[in-house]
Amino acid sequence: MKSLAELQAIRDKMKNAINVRESDGDKIRVVVGMATCGIAAGARPVLNSFTEEVAKRGLSNVSVSQTGCIGICQYEPVVEVFMPDGGKTTYVKMTAEKAVRVVNDHLVNGNVVSEYTIGSVAK
Repeated sequence: MKSLAELQAIRDKMKNAINVRESDGDKIRVVVGMATCGIAAGARPVLNSFTEEVAKRGLSNVSVSQTGCIGICQYEPVVEVFMPDGGKTTYVKMTAEKAVRVVNDHLVNGNVVSEYTIGSVAK
């Protein structure tokens, strides 16, 4: 760090990253299960992928956060998407690549990626 301006740029970058993870009532909430089973199954790259993709696209109406056990360990990594209208979609066996598609199709365009949902996997 060589100047105050450089320090401020770092602060602003980090504030934007933190804001992506904050929740608000009128936002779409993306919640990634980060209990031991989720982490062991690969939830950390999934969380990072959602956070990075939402920030890259500048989606101010989306918050990304983590939670503990969701209760369906055999389907980890699990991601729940809560819509402002109260709707919920549960995505299972997620990967970082699948997360990018969910951001594009579901969060941006409003189309649930049904082949990643619990209903399609549990059949």
